[in-house]
Amino acid sequence: MKPICIIPARGGSKGIPKKNIRPMKGKPLIAYAIETAVNSNLFSHVIVSTEAPEITNISKQYGAEIPFTRPSYLATDTASNDEVLLHAVSELYSIGFDFDVTVMRDCTVPFIDENDMKGALDLLNKSNCDAVFASVRAHPNPYFGMMELNAEGFLEV
Repeated sequence: MKPICIIPARGGSKGIPKKNIRPMKGKPLIAYAIETAVNSNLFSHVIVSTEAPEITNISKQYGAEIPFTRPSYLATDTASNDEVLLHAVSELYSIGFDFDVTVMRDCTVPFIDENDMKGALDLLNKSNCDAVFASVRAHPNPYFGMMELNAEGFLEV
C-alpha cells in the first residue's frame, strides 16, 4: 500500500474568515493536520490543495507539499470535497506521483492523530472495501430543539 495524504484548505471561508490559518494554541489550525500527517510516517507525501497563497506559505512551513494550485472554481462554497479530491488526484498523477491510496485529512478537525489515521489505513488494508470514513456517535442535533418563525410569523419546532 502506497498512501498519500491530501488536505483540502481553501482561503475563502465565509463563516469564520481565514479559519484554516487562524491561530489555535499558538499555531495555525492547518498546522495540526499537517504535523500529524507528516509525523505519522504513514504517507509518502502530505499534499495541501489550496488556491490561497497565504495557506500555501504556511503549509510549506509545517512540512506539506503544494505541487499544484487549486483552480478558483474549486474554491467556492458550492465546490464539493469529491470534486476537490478528484482534481488533486488527477493533478498528482499527471505530474508523476505514485500512490494507490488517498487519505483526505480535514484540517478543521485538529484532534485526529496518528493512531486514528493508522487505524483507518489498517482497516482499509484488511477489509474488502473501497473506502473508510470516520464517524462518531452524536447526541441529538440541537437544531431539532430550536424554533423558527414560519411564514405567518408563528414559532414552530
